[in-house]
Amino acid sequence: MAQRADLEKALRHLAPRIPEHEFGAVIDHALDSPGLRDGVPETALWLSMTAYIRHRFTDYDALLDDGYDVESARHFVLDATNGKLAEWGVRRRIPAGP
Repeated sequence: MAQRADLEKALRHLAPRIPEHEFGAVIDHALDSPGLRDGVPETALWLSMTAYIRHRFTDYDALLDDGYDVESARHFVLDATNGKLAEWGVRRRIPAGP
């Protein structure tokens, strides 16, 4: 299991401009999620951060509530998600699907 300090160091490198409130939320999500807490810190943080952005800063949940499937909802919020990643200084982007 990754330690909080290891995750914090990795997230500061991965997303150097992430606001402090979001920083803590992404770390907490990575630590609290059974599927993430035992992963490689960078992978766990990438998954935690993209999920956090999708749910907090996009219409993803509303699209799901409207009956869209997961892949379609992710497609529609891709630009907003990648925009937030860029705002936070993350170099990696989520690629468009096939």
